[in-house]
Formats: sequence, structure tokens, C-alpha cells
Amino acid sequence: MQGLGLIQIAVFLMVAAIAAPIAKKLKIGSVLGYLIAGFLIGPYGIGFIYQLYDVENILHIAEFGVVLLLFLIGLELRPKRIWAMRSAIFGLGGAQVVGSALMLMAFALLANVTAIVALFIGLSLALSSTAFVLQVLEERGELTKKHGRLAFSVLLFQDLAAIPLIALVPLFAINQAGSGQMDFWAAGTAIATIIAVVIFGHYVLNELYRLVAATKVREAMTASALLTVVGVALSMEHAGLSAALGAFIAGVILADSEYRHQIEADLAPFVGLLLGLFFISIGMSLDIYVLRDEYQMVLLAATGLIAIKFIIMYLLARWRGLPNAPSRRLAIILSQGGEFGFVLFTSGVIAGVLEPSLAKILTLAITLSMVSTPLLLLLDDLLLKRQAGDQAVPVFDKPRGQQGHIIVAGLGRFGQIITRVLSARKIPFTALDTSSTQINLIKKAGFVGYFGDASRLNILRASRIDKAAGFVLAVGNVEGSLKIAKIVREHYPDLPIFARARNRQHVHQLMDLGVTVIRRETFLSAVELTKDILTTAYYEADDTVNRDLKRFMEHDRARLYDDYKHFTDIEKLRAANRTAAIELEELFASDSKSDDEQAKN
Repeated sequence: MQGLGLIQIAVFLMVAAIAAPIAKKLKIGSVLGYLIAGFLIGPYGIGFIYQLYDVENILHIAEFGVVLLLFLIGLELRPKRIWAMRSAIFGLGGAQVVGSALMLMAFALLANVTAIVALFIGLSLALSSTAFVLQVLEERGELTKKHGRLAFSVLLFQDLAAIPLIALVPLFAINQAGSGQMDFWAAGTAIATIIAVVIFGHYVLNELYRLVAATKVREAMTASALLTVVGVALSMEHAGLSAALGAFIAGVILADSEYRHQIEADLAPFVGLLLGLFFISIGMSLDIYVLRDEYQMVLLAATGLIAIKFIIMYLLARWRGLPNAPSRRLAIILSQGGEFGFVLFTSGVIAGVLEPSLAKILTLAITLSMVSTPLLLLLDDLLLKRQAGDQAVPVFDKPRGQQGHIIVAGLGRFGQIITRVLSARKIPFTALDTSSTQINLIKKAGFVGYFGDASRLNILRASRIDKAAGFVLAVGNVEGSLKIAKIVREHYPDLPIFARARNRQHVHQLMDLGVTVIRRETFLSAVELTKDILTTAYYEADDTVNRDLKRFMEHDRARLYDDYKHFTDIEKLRAANRTAAIELEELFASDSKSDDEQAKN
């Protein structure tokens, strides 16, 4: 059995490593790739995993990926962000969920199910696939277009709606059983648990993360983040509530924490792997015999799902004033069922809301609807090209004046000055530092910073570096600065980097990495102090001092770039320094002679 377990682990890792890249290459999305791969290795495919009992156990473990996903969704939902997008999120998103759910409920009633089951089915199918849609939009470069931003808003509302739906699955089961009794003790315990989680998260969690961050042990921070999710999930389950609801609440509580980016970066790999495992296990549970025996019902359910969601979304998009082409695009992108449908149908079977046979039909319908999305988008591409006279697909409407945010790595004296100016100019920025003490200091001063190591690619991604307008490298440590510059330049070659350098050699090392906008941290302040010395102690005229210092700065800057040619050769640098010193003396002497001649004339 131990050997079989290792074989299963090897198979899952192989599938996770191969399925997503192949699916991305085929432009069908990683979710669909995982589903297909899961089917191939499952009991109804090749049979690497040949028992449904094993599939159910794997699915139970993999559902923790959904719990982690909801925790990360909570981390993203800062009150300011929700408020800024309130119209699209709650207006368009709410109308889409309600309209689709009611139409799908009416469609489900044709299958002779009870009204409560039809409502459960309608609500479950009204939710699209967040992971699937966002990846498709990202791959096609449509996330920043108006229909892409509206799709994101609708998905955000759907994610919010999924939380109570998952938590209320047992309520559907109670109504299905015809029981009207309510356990007031259990209800009180549930409410008390939620309040306790909120209080604990608000007053205790941030302090705990601060203590852990002070140790500078990366593994401890990761373990703390995982422990937060597991601990809250266990507390909620003990109170008879959904673990996913608890994780979401914990995420929202930490949304304004300075450790948000670090937590997100630490958990992202676990979320990706466990969600991949979840979709693989869903694929393994797809019953090919149900598709063979009930193909008419499966195709009817899939077609009805796609058609209803397309019509509802298209009409709502037109109502919002979106033109025909992007409205059609938006409707196609959100026309499929989603991962929360899989979660809800699985929970519904366990709770006794759905019959297993009906759940299998609905799961297959969601899968087929996912398969249809990239195919429908390809057809829409062809239609757009034909309408444009074989020209490229039009760019619908990019947001005007959207410049992105600035990422500031390093919150010492240098970085703080930059963030103060950016804050005063109301320019959005994400500031990162590995010192929890430094983070606390700038928070006391009224500024926002996040605990995070900018030399880690996952931290940079959590900071949305792909959407940034620029990257400020204000780290004082030379080795750390070069490490960050190398990672940013390697993965984001087009992103402007504005760097702080400690000395001339540091400038040359940064130039070697392709950084061009560099300022030495003490150069300008030293020049200004020199001006004060000359004008105060020696009573020299301001015009003369300003001219000489300007000449010095121009000469030094020219030297700085000339020295780059041989900055690794110490002897050549020494010789260049001696030559440069003589040149500067001659320049000053020449300027002084000109002044004397003008004075005589």
C-alpha cells in the first residue's frame, strides 16, 4: 500500500506538471487541462487511480485548496476596493447571479425536481469559473479592456455569493427533508464562533505575524499562514459551519494587514497545487457511463446552461451601455459553469440535497460548458475579423489614463522620502520591506507598507508587478539590491527600474544588469553641503559656486559612465581617477581665468 501511495503521488505530480502547460499551449485553460487529465488517469480512463473510494478521499483532501482560495479572495477584498467598484460588483454582478439563477431554476424544474432543489441547482450553475475566466482574459490580453474589467467585477460578486451558498448547503438539506426545526443552541454557537474569529483576527493575528516576522525565518511565516487557515477552518467546522466561510472571514480581516502580500505569496503555491488536485479529482470522478447512458440529458443541461447565461449576461452588458461586440465577448466569457459548482454539487450530495446521479449529470454539464468557452471565443474571433474586413481583432476600449502603481522596495530613509511624495501626489504605490520594525515605524507616521521580500518572485507577483508603472529599488544593502534588480529585469524586462546606489561600484553593477535610471544616495546631499561650505565659510559668490558645482556634476557623471567600461579593472580605474582629477582642476582653473579676464574688461 505504501508503494501504491508513492505511485499515486508521482502520478499526481506528473499530471500537475504536464497538464497545465499543455492546456495553456492549446489555449483551453489550465482548469480544463486538469479535468481532462484527471479523467484520463481516473477509474473511467487509463485507471492509474482505479477505485472511486480513493477518488473521494483525494477529493476530500483537495477541497482544502478551495478553502485556501477563499482565504486569498478575502485578502483581496479591501473595503476601499469594493467601494470603488460597488456599481459593477453589486449592480451588474448581483443582477447576473439573480437573473441566471432564476432562469436556470425554471429550466431545472423541467427535470421534475422539487423547487428547493431547482433553486440550489440554479444558484450553483449561475456561478462561473473565476480561475478559468481570469486565465483566459490574461492570456488574451483582455483583462484591462472594459469587458474584461466588468467580467472581473461579476466574478468578484460571484465569489462573494459562493461563500454563503457553501455555508447554507445544510439549510437546503433541512428544507429538502421537510424539517422545520432549528437548533437554537447550534445557531448561537455558530454566531459566537464567527464573532470570536473576527475578534481574534482583528486584535491578535496581526500581532502574532509581527512576532513571527521579527524572527526572519521564512518557514515560520509560511507555517503561520497555513495554521491561520487550518485553525479557523477547524473552529468553523466544529461549530457546524463551512470551513470555506471561516477562511474567507479570516482573509477579509487580514486584507489591510501589512503582511498581506507575504501571506499571499507564501500560500499561492499551495493554492495552485491543491486546486489542481481538486480539478484532477473532479476529472477522475467524471463518469463516462453516465455520459453514454444519459448523453441527451447531459447535452441538454450543458446547452441550456450556456444559452441562459449567455443571454442574461449579454442583455445586462447592453443595459450597462457596452457595445454589441464587447457585450457578446463578455457573455461568452461568463457563459460556463465554475469550480464552485463542483464544490456545491459535491457538498449537496454529502448533505443529501442532490441525488448522486443528478450531481454527475450536472458536473458533466459544467465540464462541457468549460470546453465550449475557448471554442466559442475562437468563433467570435473569426466573426470579429470578418466584420473588420480581415483586419486584426479590434481593441475594444482600453481604460484611459491608467498608469498603474509604483512598487517601492525598501522603506529606509531613501524609500520613505519617495513614498511621502507619491502619497502626497495621490499616486498609488505598494511599498515592501523585510523589516517588521520599519513597517511599524512608517505605519505610526501614517503611511502604508507591507512586510515582504522583494527578491522573491512570488512576492513581486502578489504585489501585481505585471500591472506596475515602475519599480523603485531603494534597498540599502548592495547584495540584496543587485539580487532584486536581477530578478525584476529577468522576468519583467520592460518595467522601468529607478534605483538607489550606495557608491560608484554599485552604480556600475546595476548598469551591468540593464538598470539605467540610478541615483547615488549621498551624492546630491554632499554637493549641496559643499555649496554651503563655499558660500558660508569662504564667502564665495553664489553664481561662481553654482557654476563650479554644475561643472563638477557634469564631469562626474561623464566619468561615471566612462568608468563603466573597465569598472572591474582596479589599475585602470586608478589611472582614470588621476586623469579625471587633473582634468577637473584644469576646468576650474580655466573658468577662474575667464572670470578674471571678464572682470578686467
